[in-house]
Amino acid sequence: MSKMASLCLNSLPLPPSSQSQPKKLVETSLFSSVSYNSTNGLVKGGGESLKPIVISGNPPTYVSAPGRRIVAVGDLHGDLEQTRCALEMAGVLSNDGQDLWVGGETVLVQLGDILDRGEDEIAILSLLRSLDIQAKSQGGAVFQVNGNHETMNVEGDFRYVDPGSFDECSDFLEYSDEYQDDWEEAFVNWIGVSSRWKENQKSTQNYWGPWNIVKRQKGVIARSILMRPGGKLACELARHSIVLKINDWVFCHGGLLPHHVEYGIDRINREVSLWMRGLNETDDGPRIPFLATRGYDSVVWNRLYSRDSSELEDYQVEQINSILEETLQAVDARAMVVGHTPQMEGVNCKYNCNIWRIDVGMSSGVLNSMPEVV
Repeated sequence: MSKMASLCLNSLPLPPSSQSQPKKLVETSLFSSVSYNSTNGLVKGGGESLKPIVISGNPPTYVSAPGRRIVAVGDLHGDLEQTRCALEMAGVLSNDGQDLWVGGETVLVQLGDILDRGEDEIAILSLLRSLDIQAKSQGGAVFQVNGNHETMNVEGDFRYVDPGSFDECSDFLEYSDEYQDDWEEAFVNWIGVSSRWKENQKSTQNYWGPWNIVKRQKGVIARSILMRPGGKLACELARHSIVLKINDWVFCHGGLLPHHVEYGIDRINREVSLWMRGLNETDDGPRIPFLATRGYDSVVWNRLYSRDSSELEDYQVEQINSILEETLQAVDARAMVVGHTPQMEGVNCKYNCNIWRIDVGMSSGVLNSMPEVV
């Protein structure tokens, strides 16, 4: 069983040459170098206020976050309990059940695949949006990148949807109707009421077969309404990047390759966002951005950097390392952080620690492993 671990990207040294990852993850934090002031907010140890976070692109592509503690969490797959555990471990979520941001000016990055395999997907999305609002009021921020399961759902591919998530879609659609045109308020508040709706769903559940079929059809219809290009949840996902660069770190779900950079990461983000919002339709329907979302080497599906190196020949390791170095040089980045492929050994780095693999399969719908963040 994996050990719980929390690291801070700012504090991670990059060894000049090492193919092995640390045997044991250690808990580190930059909070020791900051202090709170009731008048001026969070300031450095010497009393100097941190510079503001600057975001370029819509959705965000480049972020300058001077002096911030940066933490990242991998695939969550609809498991709200494990999500809360990971965020508490990262030092950004209160442990009193109030879902309060306690990270100050920390920058949190979630690496995608919130959808599928678990039943609390919308609740997790709502929680992260709520935390982002709270974080911004304190000089911090929460960023998300979309994974392959987000793009699959916008395409209408519901193969991996947990039955409980269809119920959540039905409940949320009914709940949001009460807010009429105030989608923002309904979405942000969902995390506070979702458990009650779920309990009501269970208490009134009817096991008569034909009704269950009708109920499931209702859930599929609700999900289709929310997730189709231009749907409310698809538009929420459209706010998030496919590739995000914060300071000198690159974050993406599967992995960035040289031809992605040549195409333009801001262009990739913009095209996926337009597709999700239903704004790039052709006569045949919405145009799906292939380079980002389709194919084994697309940004959200790529597993090149996450393969078990013990199964690779030396020349293959050298080739992958060369591709990774070329990619990082092209985007002027120090290292890349990816999710997508569960790491049986826990969070680890490879290829001279130029790549950090942080999907540990923490969701009960995947490996139910102990959460880890980096």
